[in-house]
Amino acid sequence: MKKGAAIRLESEKAVSSPGIGAGASKYSHELEKSKGVIIVEIIEYVPNAVLSKTIIKKSTGNISVMSLDTGEGLTEKTSPFDSFAQIIDGKAEIVIDGVSNLLETGEGIVLPAHKSNIFRANERFKMILTVIKSGYE
Repeated sequence: MKKGAAIRLESEKAVSSPGIGAGASKYSHELEKSKGVIIVEIIEYVPNAVLSKTIIKKSTGNISVMSLDTGEGLTEKTSPFDSFAQIIDGKAEIVIDGVSNLLETGEGIVLPAHKSNIFRANERFKMILTVIKSGYE
């Protein structure tokens, strides 16, 4: 990831940061309920940026859609919860506990709780990230 890259959150102003932190979701808005959407059109690509938009946010978990421009990434983190990343456009590199996984459109991967993970956009991609908050607290 580029040092000092901007992170933009859909429907909000740009936030300058070298990676998405835990508080990033508070700037995004949930998707309108009972309204059909074209998943890949929920979020756009922005040059030199990572965008995030909340689809659903509940105490038991959340679903977000993200776009990462070429050369961007998410800083290494470890979550106490299992997550599922689904690539909906492009190609992503997801490193889990030091093991690189290359995923393309239509592919997904479970990110196990308590294992480090890094997202890298060697080329731009969009994904849906689902976090289930139970069983590992």
